[in-house]
Amino acid sequence: MAAPVDLELKKAFTELQAKVMDTQQKVKLADLQIEQLSKTKKHAHLTDTEVMMLVDETRMYEGVGRMFILQPKGVIHNQLLEKQRIAEEKIKELEQKKSYLERSVKEADADGPQGTVVAPLGVLG
Repeated sequence: MAAPVDLELKKAFTELQAKVMDTQQKVKLADLQIEQLSKTKKHAHLTDTEVMMLVDETRMYEGVGRMFILQPKGVIHNQLLEKQRIAEEKIKELEQKKSYLERSVKEADADGPQGTVVAPLGVLG
């Protein structure tokens, strides 16, 4: 009778470990994506700052594929602002996803088999 219980406990623990590992990988991926989007946002902000210091008559070109198209300063400015806004929205979404994943790991740990220990986020990676 003890053997089936041990097998069930071992199976539940293995499933819990697999879920925790998968969630930890998703959290790391979200961190990397947040970091990349932050760099993109900062780059767009710095570029916009430099563009706004130029006189309005300055000729500006937008790279499109393998060519460049002459664009007014206002269009370039709006594109950079839009790029910053989109990056900020994606960062917020990823942070929400990350907090959800971290909560799910904590809940899985609390709901897991009694007497088992699951490593906290970042310990196994």
